[in-house]
Amino acid sequence: MTSTADRVPAHTAPNINSQIRHEMIRPISHFVDHPDEIPNRLRELDAEWDIERSIEANAATLAFAGVALGWSGDRRWLLLPALVTGFLFQHAIQGWCPPVPVLRRLGFRTADEINQERFALKAIRGDFQRTGEEPSELAAVLRAAGITKPLR
Repeated sequence: MTSTADRVPAHTAPNINSQIRHEMIRPISHFVDHPDEIPNRLRELDAEWDIERSIEANAATLAFAGVALGWSGDRRWLLLPALVTGFLFQHAIQGWCPPVPVLRRLGFRTADEINQERFALKAIRGDFQRTGEEPSELAAVLRAAGITKPLR
């Protein structure tokens, strides 16, 4: 079984993965010359829906519609939520379900891919450099990652 971070890219065509990576690298190279624009891009990344959130919203919408239609009319509509939950389970286990290829072609990224861009931008901005307030390199990295209190 593939790792959580790799399961969607593992079930995505290599040319689509390459296109998504290229679409991530292009803006990162732009911000090297325009670091003052990084805060705006980080806000955009915070608002970006990853593929998991999109699949969950899609599945919930289809399941709710199937239940509503089955309750108000033809009971055969109840097959829709059964089918959708089966595909959702398949996605949880394998990282693939019917919407994945479509969403990836539309440019939906995994949370890991979004975080790769986020951390690259933070590195450009200098967030991983010690400011002198942190007692260690680890504390500087945790601050940059937004983790202020490490678990013990």
